[in-house]
Amino acid sequence: MTFQWPLLLVAVALVPLGVLAARSIDRRRRARVADLGGLGRATGGPAGGTRGARGSGGSGGTSRLAAMLVAGAFVLLAVALGRPQASVSLPRIEGTLVLTFDVSASMAADDVAPTRMEVAKAAATAIVEHQPPGVVVGVVAFSDGALAVQAPTSDQAAVLAAIARLAPSHGTSLGQGILAALGAIAQAESDTPAGYYSNRSAAPTATPPPVAPGSHDAAAIVLFSDGENNERPDPAGVARIAADRGIRIQTIGVGTAAGTTLDLDGFKVQSALDEAALRHVSELTAGTYQPAGELEPSAVYDTLTRHLVVRDEAVELTALVAAAGLALLLGATFLSLARTGRLP
Repeated sequence: MTFQWPLLLVAVALVPLGVLAARSIDRRRRARVADLGGLGRATGGPAGGTRGARGSGGSGGTSRLAAMLVAGAFVLLAVALGRPQASVSLPRIEGTLVLTFDVSASMAADDVAPTRMEVAKAAATAIVEHQPPGVVVGVVAFSDGALAVQAPTSDQAAVLAAIARLAPSHGTSLGQGILAALGAIAQAESDTPAGYYSNRSAAPTATPPPVAPGSHDAAAIVLFSDGENNERPDPAGVARIAADRGIRIQTIGVGTAAGTTLDLDGFKVQSALDEAALRHVSELTAGTYQPAGELEPSAVYDTLTRHLVVRDEAVELTALVAAAGLALLLGATFLSLARTGRLP
């Protein structure tokens, strides 16, 4: 068990102090009752102390039990202040979609308004806004290298924030982007993923046997790019790796065939949409190709199904612990009222 607010557990230490204070008050009360009883006998009054003595034998044990229940109740309520939580294995039905963005320098081209990058981000935002229940969405960005910038999640705000942070830079390696997306999918589909952001090397695993392209329908990659590639590895070779794992790549073309001229560090570079390269990547994986301007956001999810995974998730126990404390407190109250006619 862990606690979200562990510093508040100091309240548990106050319970024994409260018990000591209550016992001191109870001793003083008994001493006063005894004094009053002695005064009654001295003045020839009714022997109330005798009746109290007869009644105290049966009620003493009840009073002690009620006091123990009250102390236990306050301990539980003090523990609840720390907001306890436990790790519980929970099954869920889940599909995984990884939005993979080309953030190379060519994505700053303005042959589509306002820029290719902004058009890609707008299309991806529309996809996230149509996210159905049971689907987690991740974000990968690549230029000459690749990085998973958002682990697959059902939190739309987190995904949209990751998309908004993207900006173009450096060269282009479609292959690196696809490899990073495959890694994000494997991480998301593991039953209990380790820390997503880690510098530890992954444990070696056997290469899975090839399956039919598109047969793993619980995961898919949506690749936003202008298709221009100038870095290793070969996009077609990496697309075959995705195909062997049964994962579709849906490519989204951003830009125009006519293209435009970019000024990159003082060099004039012609950049245009390479639809043929993007179509080839998608066809190898039994995926589809669409221009960004023709994208139907909800259609991205049409071929995506869900499968069973088991997650170790932190479940907050505050309400449960507080309810147990309240139950003990009510039990002590009813017990004391029934046997002694007063509150504990």
